Amino acid sequence: MSGRVVLAATPIGNPGDGSTRLRDLLATADIVAAEDTRRLKGLATALGVTIPGRVMSFYEHNEAGRVPQLVDRVRAGDVVAVVTDAGMPAVSDPGYSLVVACIEADLPVTCLPGPSAVTTALVLSGLPVDRFCFDGFPPRRAGRRRTWLARLAAEERTCVFFESPHRLADTLAEAAGVLGADRRAAVCRELTKTYEEVLRGTLGELAERTAGGVLGEIVVVIEGADTVDSSATPEDLVEIVEERVESGERLKDACAAVAEGSTMTKRELYQAVVDSRG
Repeated sequence: MSGRVVLAATPIGNPGDGSTRLRDLLATADIVAAEDTRRLKGLATALGVTIPGRVMSFYEHNEAGRVPQLVDRVRAGDVVAVVTDAGMPAVSDPGYSLVVACIEADLPVTCLPGPSAVTTALVLSGLPVDRFCFDGFPPRRAGRRRTWLARLAAEERTCVFFESPHRLADTLAEAAGVLGADRRAAVCRELTKTYEEVLRGTLGELAERTAGGVLGEIVVVIEGADTVDSSATPEDLVEIVEERVESGERLKDACAAVAEGSTMTKRELYQAVVDSRG
C-alpha cells in the first residue's frame, strides 16, 4: 500500500454506523492518528477490530507538532488514518493542517466518507436543504456572538452550527433578538444515539424550551433569510455590511451578499461603506 493520508469518518453516536471500509482501514493502517486514543480503543472494540498499527494522539493542542512527523511517515510509505471522536476529521476537528501539509508536499490524501452530524441535522430539521452553510461553533463571548448572528441576518442559506449544551439557551435567546423570534429553527440533540431528539419551532419558542438546560451533543439549524428587508435604508445596509466585515468576511463579499435582493447594487453599497468610513 503506497503512503497516503486517509481522513476517515467515524460514527457520530451509533457504532453500527461504522462502515466495512472503516474496519478494514483500522485493521491495516500503519498509523492511526486519533483525537482521543481512549475513544478509538472503545470504537475498535465496538467494531470488533484489532488495531495492529501505531496509535498516535492527534488533537487540537498537539496537532501542529504532529503534522511534520506524519508527513514524514507518509513520505516513507506509511498509510496514516486520521480519526476524530465523531464524524469527519477537519470539520471543526483536527485534520485540516495535515491535509494542507500533504498537498504542499505533493503527497496523496484521500477520504473515507461516512456519518456527518451536519448533514444528519440538516435533513432532520425540516428546513430547506437545497442550499446551506456550516459555521462551526459560535463565538463564546456575547459581543462577538451577536456580531456573528448579525451576519446571518441577510444569509439566505440554511445555517448549521454546533453549540455546547450550557451555552445553547443564551445563543438561541440572542438569535431570537438579532434574527427575529419568528425565524424557524431546529435543535438536534444526541443524533443517532438512544436519546436522539429534534426540537423544531421558532427561535423564540426554542429559546424558552431550552432555558432549563439540555444535555448531550447539540447541532442547531436556522432557516435562511427570505431577502434583505426591502424597507432597509442605505444606512441599514451599510451597518449590516460592517457587522459582517467585523466578523471576518471580506468587504466585497459582504457587499455582494447584502446587496442581493436590496435596492442597491453591490458597487453602490461598496461605495456607501467606503464613504461612511470617511
